[in-house]
Amino acid sequence: MGPPGVGKGTQARKLTERLRVPHVSTGDMLRDAVHDGSVLGRRVRPFLEAGQLVPDELMEELIVERLGRQDAKQGFILDGFPRTADQVITLDRVLGRLGATLDRAFVLTVPEAELVRRLSGRRVCPGCGALYHIESRPPASAGAKRLRPKALVQRPDDQEDVVKHRLEVYRDQTLPVIRAYSDRSLHVEVDGTGDPDAVSRRIDRGLAAV
Repeated sequence: MGPPGVGKGTQARKLTERLRVPHVSTGDMLRDAVHDGSVLGRRVRPFLEAGQLVPDELMEELIVERLGRQDAKQGFILDGFPRTADQVITLDRVLGRLGATLDRAFVLTVPEAELVRRLSGRRVCPGCGALYHIESRPPASAGAKRLRPKALVQRPDDQEDVVKHRLEVYRDQTLPVIRAYSDRSLHVEVDGTGDPDAVSRRIDRGLAAV
């Protein structure tokens, strides 16, 4: 868990490699649905482009289907869900149905100015979906195949004004989720600044107590 741009996806993917359980990114799933032009994609697109949270009933449809798959039977890493107090209740209901429980709720923290820099400078290859950054990971340094910078695109939800709005939404709607898991003694706060491998080691220390 954590605000947009904090590194949730990066750390979830690293955990997936180490623990060999699926990385369940609701953000990726929603963007894929929009890209594919599915019925769900058409329903959620206006919310994503405006930097707003997708309504809980749509998120429940998505998460129930994903966690019910065979590859999630031995565990999973949730990335981007739950984001509201109501979604905490939804997840409790889904987990109860599956006979599963949460081990930890990791919350990554990074200063807001750094989050805006990370997201507003992010660019995506429209062909393969690879992520770059105009400062910290330009195509040339990332080994891209002679990809011209102008060929990269900025996602609508990475525009600076939308990023700032997303952070406001996070503060208003997601911080109660953190409090809910803190009350259950599941919450572990992790410094998300610095090298991703260093952040991974901090998360591992929290997992060691599971």
